[in-house]
Amino acid sequence: MAEFSAEVFQNEFLSDGATDVHAVVSVTCTGAGAVGGAGVSAGAPGGVAEIVAVDTSGSMQGRNMEAAKHAAAVAVDQIPDGTLFAIIGGSHVATRIFPYPNARVPMVAMELGARNEAKRAISTMSASGGTAISSWLRLADDLFATVPAAQKHLILLTDGKNESEPTMHLDRMIADVTGHFQCDARGVGDRWVVEELRKISTALLGTVDLIARPEDIAEDFSALVRKSMARGVAAVDLRVWAPQGSEVLFVKQVAPEVDDLTGRRTQVNALTSAYPTGAWADETREYHVAVRVPAKPVGSEQLAARVQVAVGDEVTASGLVKAKWSDDSTLTARISPEVAHYTGQAELASAIQEGLAAKAAGDEATATVKLGRAVQLAAETGNDDATSRLRKIVEVDNEEAGTVRLKRNTAKLDEMALDTASTKTTRVRRA
Repeated sequence: MAEFSAEVFQNEFLSDGATDVHAVVSVTCTGAGAVGGAGVSAGAPGGVAEIVAVDTSGSMQGRNMEAAKHAAAVAVDQIPDGTLFAIIGGSHVATRIFPYPNARVPMVAMELGARNEAKRAISTMSASGGTAISSWLRLADDLFATVPAAQKHLILLTDGKNESEPTMHLDRMIADVTGHFQCDARGVGDRWVVEELRKISTALLGTVDLIARPEDIAEDFSALVRKSMARGVAAVDLRVWAPQGSEVLFVKQVAPEVDDLTGRRTQVNALTSAYPTGAWADETREYHVAVRVPAKPVGSEQLAARVQVAVGDEVTASGLVKAKWSDDSTLTARISPEVAHYTGQAELASAIQEGLAAKAAGDEATATVKLGRAVQLAAETGNDDATSRLRKIVEVDNEEAGTVRLKRNTAKLDEMALDTASTKTTRVRRA
């Protein structure tokens, strides 16, 4: 059975008149992988359902299409027996490739015969038409709605821009399906739009990433399916209780990736909010929680927040965030290493994204400032991967000061790789 634990890192001392309390809550899940690998029947509540949606628009013609077909077949091989699954082909319309369109059931349980037929159906896919991703999400949602599985996961692959429908159609569809399933989105090549897929994956509690070469799609798909199958706990909420008169400023996942959960808040009761975190495997995630409480006299102390991990209605772990007012500057001036580290990592992600957006808009001055700050933050927080990616975009004159110059004629793939990786964080080093 999966077990959760929570550990709080903070400096609980506040100076006279201070009101904002910051803490990093580290949540660890153990035993979920055993549950996920136990072959729970997907046809029963608590089971698993998996859909692979492959771009079949005209732009996929050639190597991309052949590589995507191979990858989808590889993904099918990774899906355990008993898991409900389906394959979608997406262009300006969405088509159920398998089960076959004339099949009576919208999704089927994986077994040898279904596996072979699915791969046969995948081999017939061809590229034509435009790209309307909202139709892909709608079909996936319709298929998932027919099964009782608790864990529902979509892998979405495209190589191009969502150009066959207005942006508002995609935005509306994302809002409609949010909370129904999780989605990991992947873009192959350099013609897709990072922000478009990030919008989908962020809302649907997944990830976005770049697959630079068609021949790498299969390995990525295989890893995504294995990761999905290892998530033995279907849906977990982070609950934050704060005392009357206080305000939860934000709740952000800060490791292994930055993801602002604040806007996904739902009310549990008058003083408690819940923030969805999706399905879990055996892993550790860390969350930055900020609460504003009324200032109290020096010497006072109070509970600023109670952070709980809830699976369904059951609270499985909790941690306390405290506030103590002091006039001792040696206590109040200390910064929690965890809070400082992840504040820097979150700012780093924003600086990279804002810098690249300014560069794309032709605002070189802003791009230089933002990407210079990103170089500085990457060095300060020990994010060597971000440093390496940034150096493909800027010439670094002074890393410590963040003094940089924009490189000319940078490769679009290098910019996209920096953008998609911007939310990936390094963990704080603990003794």
